[in-house]
Amino acid sequence: MSATEISAPFEQAKPMRRPWQRDLAGVLIIGVAAVAGYFLFPDNLALLTRIIAIMLLVLSLDLVTGYCGVATLGHAALFGAGAYAAGIAAVTFGITEPLSMVAIGAVAGAVAGLVSGVVILRGHGLAQLVLSIAVIHLFHEAANKASTYTGGSDGLSGIAPDPVFGLFAFDLWGRTAYVFGIVLLILVFVLLRILVRSPFGMLCRGIRQDPIRVSAMGASVKASLIKMYVISGAVAGVGGALNAVSTQVVGLDSLSFTNSAEALVMLVLGGAGSLYGALVGTIVFMWFEHVVSAANPFHWLTIVGALLIAVVLFAPKGLYGTAVTLMKRFIGSRQ
Repeated sequence: MSATEISAPFEQAKPMRRPWQRDLAGVLIIGVAAVAGYFLFPDNLALLTRIIAIMLLVLSLDLVTGYCGVATLGHAALFGAGAYAAGIAAVTFGITEPLSMVAIGAVAGAVAGLVSGVVILRGHGLAQLVLSIAVIHLFHEAANKASTYTGGSDGLSGIAPDPVFGLFAFDLWGRTAYVFGIVLLILVFVLLRILVRSPFGMLCRGIRQDPIRVSAMGASVKASLIKMYVISGAVAGVGGALNAVSTQVVGLDSLSFTNSAEALVMLVLGGAGSLYGALVGTIVFMWFEHVVSAANPFHWLTIVGALLIAVVLFAPKGLYGTAVTLMKRFIGSRQ
């Protein structure tokens, strides 16, 4: 096998010459959208903060599914682990400083990612999906049984985070929680952009395209995937902690299979293998779901299903991926 053939997966995943420009553009777009959301929907800041938390979950899922090619339907286990860890830290141990709660959620998500990764990566293809479903149900049942700490089916309440830096209190309108969530999202987004362009990120893309070839090069495929699973768990844990801080309650729904399945749908909707696609898919799905369910509470699932079918049929690369492809064709036709 020639050196050219071995390096092919990495050549296909080369970043642009000036990737920092795309990063800056992404941060500016997030900032502009955040300001617009704050002023256009002042009565829906709680929903927007919830969308931000789910964005972090979908971003974490994109790391293992979009960039590594690992099929999973149990990623909400990492999100729920972060949410419960932050909530238990506040209620049981009195750790109510918001940044400390987020850090605890990130650590708990990373640990849950390590455990989940070790189990799920023992299988391939359909077996991975089955194992991931088993993992999410085990986490759900564990949280339900540990009712002394988690509240069981009643949920964990009584979470009262302190003001951010002692200055910005969490109010009923959700303004502080919204700004806090935006800052976390931007920080995580920038770090993940750096990660996916790093040699480790290129290695994971190569594993997705041809794991046998990467293994022949001397790299440990399983170890690399587990590392990415841990990083993914930390990101999901931050999202879970943000959800706990903003809503001040944690329920078993954060560990539900439905949460995992919807996260995967959002990723496919926006476009897997692109952090921008994860953001777009989350916004479109959750806002569309919110609007349609309010307009037609009896048949909104049918309308959402029709949207997903249309996207899969006419935009197989997702909304963001298809938009980028069309833009490239348009620019190419004008040159």
